[in-house]
Amino acid sequence: MKFILSLASIIILSFGTSSLAFAAEAPAAKAPVAKVEAVTTQEAININTADVQELTKLKGIGVKKAEAIVAWREENGNFKTVDQLLEVKGIGEATLAQNHENIRI
Repeated sequence: MKFILSLASIIILSFGTSSLAFAAEAPAAKAPVAKVEAVTTQEAININTADVQELTKLKGIGVKKAEAIVAWREENGNFKTVDQLLEVKGIGEATLAQNHENIRI
């Protein structure tokens, strides 16, 4: 009799544990989310007067690249053309192309 009760307890515990594990693994139903894309018009940034924080608003320009732009400007004077940004370490053609319309002198 003890054997049957022990066996029954093991089966019940096993079934209960496996169903809990299954419930934990089941993915939660997700409510549909409407995808909203914000359209923002970025004001052109003057690379001769912008500080580091303002320069980081440009695509692909983090703090390090923004600091490099400011350092270049301090060493060489104001940019005469937007394309001069290519002289700044870390600024390549792709970054310049992404931002060309958002940069002014």
